[in-house]
Amino acid sequence: MPDIFDEVQEELRAERARKLGLQYGGMLAGLALAVLVGIGGWQGWQWYQHREATRSAEAFLEIHRTAEAPGADLKALGDRFATLAADSPDGYRMLARLRAAALKAETGDREAALALWDQVAADGGAPQLYRDLANVMWVLHGLDTQDPAVLASRIAPLATPGTAWGASARELQALVALRRGEKAEARRTLEALAADVTAPPGLRERASRLAAGLGV
Repeated sequence: MPDIFDEVQEELRAERARKLGLQYGGMLAGLALAVLVGIGGWQGWQWYQHREATRSAEAFLEIHRTAEAPGADLKALGDRFATLAADSPDGYRMLARLRAAALKAETGDREAALALWDQVAADGGAPQLYRDLANVMWVLHGLDTQDPAVLASRIAPLATPGTAWGASARELQALVALRRGEKAEARRTLEALAADVTAPPGLRERASRLAAGLGV
């Protein structure tokens, strides 16, 4: 008799499993398919990103080599870097923007250069070092055209001694002060910079000359 009960229980378990399979099997299969699609999609996305990064790297180096060649059309190459920036992953987008801005400034298109430096400075995905550099370059090339108050507010956070761009930022602070007619403030800033042993020697020498030229 126990064997009969065991067989009955086994049949009941099999029937419950069959019913559960009919009820939930489609859902489980769909879930498994979704997981597989997700894994495949993630792998595909990684492949796509790698391919795009490789493509951008090759394009960046090719344009860079062309720009370094004698007689290069720097204006056209600046446009090429700007186009590359619009269609590249984060890292190469930032580098292409910086390179495009430098070439546009060199060829006289200052407004376009300022706009590109602005984009890098505002890019939350870019390393802070390069965002700060973009602000330094924006202030440097905007000295003659931008609002002095805006120039001062953008350079002030960078003018800390010992930081990557601190010495250059302090020099720009002095030039902004001159633009605002604050000659005494400009001289104090330059004299302090000239005496700062942590600043690059060439920059210290230039600050000393500029301070001396301002008189008393």
